[in-house]
Amino acid sequence: MKLSYSGQEQVQAPPAAVWAFVQDPERVARCLPDVQEVVVHDQTHMDATVQVGVGMVRGKFKFKIEVLPDEAANRVNVKVQGGGLGSVVDLTAGANVVDNGNGTTTLDWTGDATMRGPVATVGGRLLDAQAQKLISKTFENMSAHVGASGSTLA
Repeated sequence: MKLSYSGQEQVQAPPAAVWAFVQDPERVARCLPDVQEVVVHDQTHMDATVQVGVGMVRGKFKFKIEVLPDEAANRVNVKVQGGGLGSVVDLTAGANVVDNGNGTTTLDWTGDATMRGPVATVGGRLLDAQAQKLISKTFENMSAHVGASGSTLA
């Protein structure tokens, strides 16, 4: 099953605070909803264990995450691979970092996911709604964390 999403998130912090945040892999991983554990391997690679529930399918998924900030292109890309409960998830997401010129930033994001296995068989609308919720919540969490830490950055 293939899924595609897009949206925007307003961050109450300047772009410099956003760039500082996305270059800290543990802080980025902590924005995943229901994250249980994060193991950082280096500046761009980490593993995360996340509690997942879609319909009657519930359990832990383990993901390998790569965060690729490109400040020169005003874009951050994220690759997520892994799964659990016999299911596999491949996700590629990215966000253009847009300076609003007033001390705030817009993240103009897109995400594409491919799912295989029992979780994918749960069905279209339920899985689609849950995936949209998880992606949106990740960017909301990021916005809240950057905004909170952005006020301490000069």
